Amino acid sequence: MSDTQTTEDVLPEDATEIERLDKEYVFGTWSFQSEVSPTEVVGGEGVRFSTADGEEYIDLSGQLMCSNLGHSADGVADAIAEQAHEGAYFAPGFTTEPRARLGEKLAEVTPGNLSKTFFSTSGTEAVEAAIKIARMYTGKQKIISRYRSYHGATAGSISVTGDPRRLMAEPGVPGAIKAPDPYAYGSTLEPMESLEYIDEMLMLEGDTVAAVLVEPVVGSNGILVPPEEYLPRLKEIAHDHGALLICDEVMSGFGRTGEWFGSDVFDVTPDIMSMAKGLSGAYAPLGATIVTDEIADHFENEMFCHGHTYAGHPLACAAGLAAVTSYQDQELIPHARQVGDYLEGRLEELAEDHPSVGETRGVGLFRGIELTKDPDERVPFGHRSDKISMGSTVVDEVSAAAWDEGVYVGNMINTLIIAPPLPITEDDVDEAVAGLDVALEVSDAAMDR
Repeated sequence: MSDTQTTEDVLPEDATEIERLDKEYVFGTWSFQSEVSPTEVVGGEGVRFSTADGEEYIDLSGQLMCSNLGHSADGVADAIAEQAHEGAYFAPGFTTEPRARLGEKLAEVTPGNLSKTFFSTSGTEAVEAAIKIARMYTGKQKIISRYRSYHGATAGSISVTGDPRRLMAEPGVPGAIKAPDPYAYGSTLEPMESLEYIDEMLMLEGDTVAAVLVEPVVGSNGILVPPEEYLPRLKEIAHDHGALLICDEVMSGFGRTGEWFGSDVFDVTPDIMSMAKGLSGAYAPLGATIVTDEIADHFENEMFCHGHTYAGHPLACAAGLAAVTSYQDQELIPHARQVGDYLEGRLEELAEDHPSVGETRGVGLFRGIELTKDPDERVPFGHRSDKISMGSTVVDEVSAAAWDEGVYVGNMINTLIIAPPLPITEDDVDEAVAGLDVALEVSDAAMDR
């Protein structure tokens, strides 16, 4: 804060003590601190959470697209507590039952011959591990990723991120190269044309690229679903040039797409897969990087030169094992597919009623609403530069209007991100859509007419 600005200037008059303390002593993430106004959350149940002022909200974005199990997964909470009493931490040179059994479970639910896992504490660390493994395995250094992507905030993962938040960290780690995306609504290239571009990039780079890194379904940069043949062809292209395919499933994993993983939607087994978020249902910080048998075998007699103090943390792995078991026992994957179909229909109804909705897209319970001020010219309200600029946008105002209607929906640049907890019901969807129906009047009113 500046010398002339105080906490009182940027918080509402009825701010709680916790909100005031947080504002003064804790950094708000990805933000100008003068604009941060934290809201105190006091609890959650199912697909809803409550704030300190007594209000309740439908969690239509699953917080940061991670609360896949909702806010009352007692089985996961109990598993954490039980492990804390049995042994809260042991060095990664030891093993525990949750770590070993979670490794076995991930080999079971991931596609193809993905079989051996390195455990970390977040999605960004899972991506860092994927990058290092690809480089160690191939002996090459370059990584091709895409412009509309987010892979994390640490040095390597922010370097391969295309999202404009990477600009503050550049030049970053050497060897990160960006490619175009399968973004039919807002790009001059058709989705499959962007593949030809990547093919040519790999040819021109020669035998120097370790891996192509993609989100099977792009998450916070727009919920971009490629054509059915895109990911299989991308794997072929990568392998033709001696590169691996890394799929970042941090957002798209664990039922979010109506399948276990986004890769499953396209029937593709990547060489390396990174995951987090839904891995523990966000009940504990946990990331994982799983590789195929061939890559695992490579390190039998080559050093696996990577590790963390908290690699395979017992509490986090206990949460992960309980979470994956919950997805299975509660049959949440097919449920997400079924309710996702219903959600798709309701969002299409919103598009028909609101001219500012340029496009709705997604799969399962992983969907986006892209807004436009001119649907004929596809003119967005928000731009990539807005993500690193001060002030609010029309898209922010739509989210704020939804909040006033009891619906929490996040947004990124020009897209409302809809990724609710998997247990959401059709009645919950109807209630949330009613709130969005009111909120979208804000963007309708702001259109060029």
